[in-house]
Amino acid sequence: MAPIPGSGLAKGLAVTLRTMTKKSVTAQYPDVQPDLPPRSRGVIGLFEENCTVCMLCARECPDWCIYIDSHKETVPAATPGGRERSRNVLDRFAIDFSLCMYCGICIEVCPFDALFWSPEFEYAETDIRELTHERDKLREWMWTVPAPPALDPGAEEPKELATARKTADKLAAQQAPPATEPHADEQARAAEQPTRPQGDSKQQTDQPKPDRPKPGDSAPGRPKPGDSTPGQPKPGDSTPDQPSPDQPSPDTKPDQPKPGQEGSE
Repeated sequence: MAPIPGSGLAKGLAVTLRTMTKKSVTAQYPDVQPDLPPRSRGVIGLFEENCTVCMLCARECPDWCIYIDSHKETVPAATPGGRERSRNVLDRFAIDFSLCMYCGICIEVCPFDALFWSPEFEYAETDIRELTHERDKLREWMWTVPAPPALDPGAEEPKELATARKTADKLAAQQAPPATEPHADEQARAAEQPTRPQGDSKQQTDQPKPDRPKPGDSAPGRPKPGDSTPGQPKPGDSTPDQPSPDQPSPDTKPDQPKPGQEGSE
């Protein structure tokens, strides 16, 4: 079926009429900043503490817009008799954003999480030479990088935040004043207090200790070899409770004859 002449013009005019009837929405930039998504590609920030000068980002950059300079330093041995080590020290890290095409390859290949995307995009310059940002400028962009969302409520803290907090704590410890020594009065008071042996309590130290017997004296509870026990008779003495053989026993009756006297009578 052949198209109707003028149908395309009618469709175009219909779209124009629908647009003319709608209310226009104008973004009042720069007075009102736009709401950017969290993963916007604005500018690249550098976290210098994580950079090991591996040169991987500069080699993988398709535009060759990353410039890195460094030198080696010798680190003394940590233990006596150990071997000295050498490490790379970063001297220059610059990115030419007049050549950058914002592909993000340098951020993806960095093995130590030293480069991050920042949503900041307002860095236009009147001179093209000002678009080459040195490491000081790149470090300022680092503080505008939003924190990555956690994968779940129980996820670990992001590595970049943990590294930044550890570095900040180390700098704070170095800048903190040394601890002051205790006052002289407190030291004198501590010196006057007597020291007690470990393991002895206050009750044990306050109780009087019993006198120890001398080597020549016998124990207070034991009798000497020559003395007799107060309750025991001597070998020559008779026991008062037992009757002698000559005296009749109080239990025997005098009227009854003895067993050997019955035949004599």
